Amino acid sequence: MIQIRYDLSPVSLLPKLRRLFELSAAKIRAIENSWSPAQGSPVCTDGGRYTSRGWTEWTQGFQFGSAILQFDATGERAFLEMGRERTVSVMAPHLTHTGVHDHGFNNISTYGNLLRLTSEGRIAEDAWERRFYELAVKCSGAVQATRWSRTADGGGYIYSFNGPHSLFVDTVRTLRALVVSHQLGHVLMGENDTRISLLDRAMQHAGATAKYSVYYGEGRDSYDVRGRVAHESIFNPNDGNYRCPNSQQGYSPFSTWTRGLAWAMCGFSELLEFTGGDETLEKAARATCDFYIENTPPDGIPYWDTGAPGLEKLGDWCATPADPFNPHEPVDSSAAAIGAQGLLRLGHFLKDERYIQSGLTVCDTLFAEPYLSTDDAHQGLILHSVYHKPNGWTAGPGESSMWGDYHAREAGLYLLRLAEGKPYLKFSV
Repeated sequence: MIQIRYDLSPVSLLPKLRRLFELSAAKIRAIENSWSPAQGSPVCTDGGRYTSRGWTEWTQGFQFGSAILQFDATGERAFLEMGRERTVSVMAPHLTHTGVHDHGFNNISTYGNLLRLTSEGRIAEDAWERRFYELAVKCSGAVQATRWSRTADGGGYIYSFNGPHSLFVDTVRTLRALVVSHQLGHVLMGENDTRISLLDRAMQHAGATAKYSVYYGEGRDSYDVRGRVAHESIFNPNDGNYRCPNSQQGYSPFSTWTRGLAWAMCGFSELLEFTGGDETLEKAARATCDFYIENTPPDGIPYWDTGAPGLEKLGDWCATPADPFNPHEPVDSSAAAIGAQGLLRLGHFLKDERYIQSGLTVCDTLFAEPYLSTDDAHQGLILHSVYHKPNGWTAGPGESSMWGDYHAREAGLYLLRLAEGKPYLKFSV
């Protein structure tokens, strides 16, 4: 269980936040100087250098979005120009990629961040540039929304790259693409000129995720522990009936893959802020954040899955600080980077210090060694990340992931703005 530190504040973390972005600058430049778009998207480091890993193209937005966040945090215009040029020259195929559920990851991290900075006055207003970013986000949200399966209860969900039967818990954090597209006045046009609300689809998907991916300790099955999540929920595509939980990247359908948990924490908390209050979203956000607090070691860094079989060899692993170098089961720092923001945002919305201080506790650990990468020769920012453990795609001890680095920067920027009295960081425009 996290040993919540109530002595921390965004201001007290300023030295670590500034160090984070100081190191981040060199990492971004190193990747930019060595990476060619022809190599595909950088995913995880191997021996400290970023490499690609074929599965789906979901990480390129984190690469270029990191440069944009770096500008946001430091004002260094070279990073804005880098992020903007790479977004324009490389990211277009991601806008119309019909085969993935990851539009919010790729396109809000790039076009969306640039649009947000324009709206905030951080980028000089140019009508055509704004319209370019707006059109990009409009298209992205609509394309993602076309991956639609209906459920027997009258709702529906954006199906994963596995096909129409599959709801991934990850997707709740990509709904930002639909939400911003809706905010810009866009709709999805269907057969017979049917106008389909992107906000309705986003909220229906969030509702399906809350209902089927999150457990509440209400007797759903023998493994119904409040706050745990299933990575994948399986439906009969013929009639929309729910069939069973499943897991692609976790240990099992009946244990909790902690990065999936973190996506839920962050996604639900963010949507709760956007809506201004919603019973379903709040119930899911509270449950998942509570599970994280209760099933994570005292320092706030989780192991990759709470049911991983090797954990028993670590003794009382939930009562001792996480060990990223243990030989039995890896920690996942990327889950910590994502989950921290969920804790912070939920706490801010509810005005609940328990969640805020839990998020600060996670960041206090994450933004220091042995998790913060201080080696100039290492391209990663946050060490000890995991990708797909069952497939053997583990970045592992001493390695980094593109999503872990991006979300560490995003959480750092969130806290930096609070510490410096700057506008609250939102994905919406």
